[in-house]
Amino acid sequence: MAALSLPSWLKRGEAPASCQTALSRQPSLEAAIEEVAKALGNRGANDLALVFCSTSYASDLPRLLPLLRSRLNARHWIGCAGGGVVGTEVSGQARELEQQPALSVTLLRLPGADLQLFELDPASLPDLDGDNLDWINWVGADPERARSMLLFVDPTCQKINDLISGLDYAYPAAAKVGGIAGHHSAEHGSLFFDGRVLTGAVGCLIGGAWRLDPVVAQGCRPIGPVFEIEQAERNVVLQLSSGEQTNSPVNCLQGILQSLTPAEREQVRHSLFLGVARSNFSLPGESSPAEPTAFLVRNLLGVDPRNGAVAVAEKLRVGQQVQFQLRDAAASRQELRQLLRRQARTDDTPLAALLFACLGRGEGLYGQPDGDVSVCREQFPQVPIAGAFCNGEIGPVAGNTHLHGYTASWGFLVPNHDDDGVPPAAARTGT
Repeated sequence: MAALSLPSWLKRGEAPASCQTALSRQPSLEAAIEEVAKALGNRGANDLALVFCSTSYASDLPRLLPLLRSRLNARHWIGCAGGGVVGTEVSGQARELEQQPALSVTLLRLPGADLQLFELDPASLPDLDGDNLDWINWVGADPERARSMLLFVDPTCQKINDLISGLDYAYPAAAKVGGIAGHHSAEHGSLFFDGRVLTGAVGCLIGGAWRLDPVVAQGCRPIGPVFEIEQAERNVVLQLSSGEQTNSPVNCLQGILQSLTPAEREQVRHSLFLGVARSNFSLPGESSPAEPTAFLVRNLLGVDPRNGAVAVAEKLRVGQQVQFQLRDAAASRQELRQLLRRQARTDDTPLAALLFACLGRGEGLYGQPDGDVSVCREQFPQVPIAGAFCNGEIGPVAGNTHLHGYTASWGFLVPNHDDDGVPPAAARTGT
């Protein structure tokens, strides 16, 4: 029998890893904190506390962390307010609570973890054309110690895409998962960091014996062929080609409509998107790449009836592959189920799962509550789930981090098998 290689933290005799979680739906903040604190108790020191609450408590947010910290013990605190809350009750039942008061608190004991927390003021972003050391120094965290990143951004933040690109530039090996916090009318921000409520951005780099495995479910299914962009101006597509045929995007779509069912043609009226290729330029049937083309799903912003052009919420370039996409509940379930099956086949059992879902998912997409967490429960029946409904979801596609819409961005907290720089797992993404 081969010798069992023990994690270094276990060799040192540290306390075992643990995840305690609690969820409250009490309408008052004090009652919610009381219920959560009573459920969690004060069972020793924890390394990280994740706090997610509904914007229903907006006016009371400055009191949230001080009250929690007086009752619960954790070295670091981070989280955000959202349009909804994802949490796990003491009974183990995972819930998605939308548009109602809710508080979700998760306490993590992570032996061997290397945690670097940071807060950022995006009003003073370094230059993306400058040295990546400028970004590293601005964040104040060591990229060599980082395998993953939790990232939360206040909805008032400017240049969010530049911020995400800069963090990729500074920390390319760290898989990034998170979201844009919820809007509210109070004067303070929506981000939680240690004992404060902040604007800007906050994050936690995770390294050492732990990492986050990202899973990004965009919830669409392709319709029609993969096209290549023949003409484009910034975010406007003017001409597409498929084989020897070239046409306007609108004419290409009209051809696709003829092959759809009446129900699918009705969906096109309100659930049509464009998938933009991120990984390569090889069309199916040509010299096939090692990995299939990854599509970043983007909104269609408008149509020019004069020339059949379409505007897309993404900068485009000639030669890029695109494919029209439809979003519906069945496609979302199927895609997420496939991605989570792949995650479940890895060797690492998650200690916790973090979900950052679009406000457009949930009951609005599935027609019933707990749509995403119920699919997760099929593969991970016992893993605690926590997170928030966001105004934009952060997660990687084809090696780069993007700001998404209508997406479920997951992070599975799993152990590394050594403390010597194991790289993060490649993101699992759909479409």
